Amino acid sequence: MYRKILVPVEPSHVERHEHALKMARALKEDDASEIVALTVIEPVPGYFAMAETLPDLQLKAGEQTLKDLRAFVGEGDEITTRVLHGHAATEINAFAEREGVDCIVIASHKPEFVDYFLGSTAARVVRHAPCSVHVIR
Repeated sequence: MYRKILVPVEPSHVERHEHALKMARALKEDDASEIVALTVIEPVPGYFAMAETLPDLQLKAGEQTLKDLRAFVGEGDEITTRVLHGHAATEINAFAEREGVDCIVIASHKPEFVDYFLGSTAARVVRHAPCSVHVIR
């Protein structure tokens, strides 16, 4: 079905993403298909930007997040892991376009009242994705 599948993973909700990884495996066209698990670290608020150690904190956060993501997908698994910095939906869609992803499998929660005004990450990805998107609930 798909040759390159992207699975965005939000580290504080990994239980939802297990289903997304299972679905991505089922949607693979063949053994040569690639699955990429991606976590996006949101920008640090401006009032922290004045700290001299901000680059060190961002580097450490990225390293720890990548380590946690690799632990989540499992050692020796066929899934590639990536960590990016920025706004989640924007980075997910930009990565999909840049890397030639043909399907995004993203976990979502049931929308709350605030989501109708602000929109969840999954909703923003669906609206602006350059490829097919499967939303898992």
